[in-house]
Amino acid sequence: MAPLMILPKTSLVILVLCLLLSFDQNKQTKYNNNDTFINTIPLHSFSNGHVSLSVIKNNNTFSSSQSSLLEYDFYRNSCPRVERIVRSTIHRLHRNAPSLVPALIRLFFHDCFIQGCDASVLLDDDDYINSEKDSPPNESLKGFDVIEAIKSQLEEACPGVVSCADILVLAARESVVLAGGPFYPLYTGRRDGSNSFADIATYELPSPYADLSQTLASFKSRGFDEREMVTLLGAHNIGVIHCEFFVNRLYNFSGTNEPDPSLDTEFLNVLRSRCNNTDGSPSSLVEVQQEIGMDSKQSLSKFGTSYYHGLLQGKGILYADQQLMEGEKTKYWVQQYASNPTLFHQHFAIAMMKLSDHRVLTMPMGQIRRSCSKVA
Repeated sequence: MAPLMILPKTSLVILVLCLLLSFDQNKQTKYNNNDTFINTIPLHSFSNGHVSLSVIKNNNTFSSSQSSLLEYDFYRNSCPRVERIVRSTIHRLHRNAPSLVPALIRLFFHDCFIQGCDASVLLDDDDYINSEKDSPPNESLKGFDVIEAIKSQLEEACPGVVSCADILVLAARESVVLAGGPFYPLYTGRRDGSNSFADIATYELPSPYADLSQTLASFKSRGFDEREMVTLLGAHNIGVIHCEFFVNRLYNFSGTNEPDPSLDTEFLNVLRSRCNNTDGSPSSLVEVQQEIGMDSKQSLSKFGTSYYHGLLQGKGILYADQQLMEGEKTKYWVQQYASNPTLFHQHFAIAMMKLSDHRVLTMPMGQIRRSCSKVA
């Protein structure tokens, strides 16, 4: 057989494809060993705020057997502009509505934490579906219109191809980056579920009123350890919190008619000035960074570590957040992240990648919805 002649540019393309295929074939090891993986990533890899695919590719301990059918750049042939469309839509909407960044991160968490990243939280109520949107922990969720706007554009570009589950995961990543957090590579190829799980959302989403043992149990039931829990809760660094979720700490903690003794006194007075004793209205909000970030050296416009600085000062707004200071391991990681923003970004990127692959649906399971709020 005559030798095959390959041009230099073609050779480069083939090399890249081989590397990507090799990366995908190595996606079999469970996340249980990801501490080893994390410790092998040099911190300078995060110095520009990004996690590169090459860093992940060289560490075969980062993967989940549950997501082995996902691929990097899954839509490269069927919808090659998918990530560009997600990114441009979010950037455009963000200019007029900065609050969509924390809203989309929260929406992503509330979806993936229940039955996995299946876009079940996006489904509307109907005769056959008891929507997660109506469960008490989800009543204040925002960002559904943003996901639908992205879906509409993708349906025009490549009808019936991109799942709402992938859109939500990609939108959360873009939101993290917009907030000043790390970029991290994502596998795609998720499919959408056909059910919504309102009861599970009601009872199994982490509660703002939970003590440390309850929050730990909630995260551990999803395969996340103490460090990963502290890491993911760092997303509370941005956004707003409704007074109804912590007003009991200010006036009647545990039925005592007294404030939570773990609250910093000066901080208690600040929060009381924002939320009165009868405040349960969803319109009553506290700007997180305005309050807990006021003594931090971090820029308030960045995805920084003022959340952890606040916990060290007794300024955790939610009871469940301040409870992180009550455990030896959780307190240790609060201290580590408060003093080392690069380490926090490193660990946050890995935790978000793990959560993004949690209990996903892939072919032949699931479906591709044409509208994210309705089953196909």
